[in-house]
Amino acid sequence: MSTFSPRLPHLFTLPVLARLITPTYAGAMGVDEEEAHERLLQALGVRAVLDDVLRGVGEALAERQGPRTSADQLLDRISAALDKRSGRVRAASATPAVAAVMVRLNLELGLAPEPMRETLASPRGSAVLEEGLGELGAHLVKELLR
Repeated sequence: MSTFSPRLPHLFTLPVLARLITPTYAGAMGVDEEEAHERLLQALGVRAVLDDVLRGVGEALAERQGPRTSADQLLDRISAALDKRSGRVRAASATPAVAAVMVRLNLELGLAPEPMRETLASPRGSAVLEEGLGELGAHLVKELLR
């Protein structure tokens, strides 16, 4: 889980994250947004997956935080943006790292072959997954703060 702020899981709840990631998942998997949203609700229902995504968002927020901006100020901006823009978040760029996150989600749904779990657990796979979580988190933060 993220160490950025204890408020983070209260702002980025499971339904909110599912809604924010839906365009990216729908585009990557070639499914409509309603199907993507349902799948994300199920996949993010796995605590380890939710914690991973929150960690990526927290890291992106930490990078975005300036010397004169507190974590609470940044989260207040995010909170306001969630009210205004959460339905208008664009899909993240399709990179190998973001694809690794999609594979991780699909593993929890039973839609990816089980050997992929071992691939993501390998040192290289783990590094790519972490990179993807960071990219996805940075994308969400950028979209919300634009």
